[in-house]
Amino acid sequence: MPQNLATIAREIRKDVLRMHRTGSNVGSAMSVVDILVALYFDVLRIAAPDDPARDRFVLSKGHAAAALYATLAQRGWFERSRLVEFLQDGSPLTGHPTLGGVAGVEVSTGSLGHGLPIAVGLALGSGDRPRPFRIFVLMGCGEMQEGSVWEGLMLASRLGLDRIVAIVDANNLQGYERTENIQPISGLPAKLTAFGWSVREADGHNLEELGRVLGDVPFEPGKPSALIAHTLMGKGVSEMEDRLEWHYFNVSDEKLDRFLAELDGET
Repeated sequence: MPQNLATIAREIRKDVLRMHRTGSNVGSAMSVVDILVALYFDVLRIAAPDDPARDRFVLSKGHAAAALYATLAQRGWFERSRLVEFLQDGSPLTGHPTLGGVAGVEVSTGSLGHGLPIAVGLALGSGDRPRPFRIFVLMGCGEMQEGSVWEGLMLASRLGLDRIVAIVDANNLQGYERTENIQPISGLPAKLTAFGWSVREADGHNLEELGRVLGDVPFEPGKPSALIAHTLMGKGVSEMEDRLEWHYFNVSDEKLDRFLAELDGET
């Protein structure tokens, strides 16, 4: 694992905070940063964003788009200076990823429950390639309540699509409540296993563990893989961590300076 991954993750979190001086969902974006860093700087086989043989990544929880944009910019696929365009009128850096917006965005997402079915289609459409690419899908734990997710889970298993890797950002918070008070995810490993998936769990903020687990896919040949990554909403800023309101708040200028200092270890 590259030794600078923690530094990259910190810089991405700082970019996410700056981007969210307007717009909601900063907490959701902060919770997935380490997963994205492990993928884009350690696991995904992507020589270039237009390489036909590249692995595909689908951000099904599209409301975390700021973290994806900041990660793609860190990879050098577009200028980091453009991150200031986030949510500006006419900007391709929209609140949910849009295909054709910036290099590296594979599909348009945002309506929860769509990412995994899209991954099934990508896997089916690439089956005759000499070296079929892998498809990684990042979903929210609240998103697991969508019926289309379970239709995708059943079909991927039925067809033995072991090039699909579903990652659940299990921060245990969703829209207006804690997930455990709406539909607990404690039984999720057993449910996914019953649907024919090979399942593992990991600390979603441990970059070394994420790289090790995701580098071992498929977990079982002939079965799609699922990783439940246990995370914290707002990871990296103590005032945000595990706080539902940061699903909606933006970052004021006064708070921004304090949050950036905390990430730099100055508080």
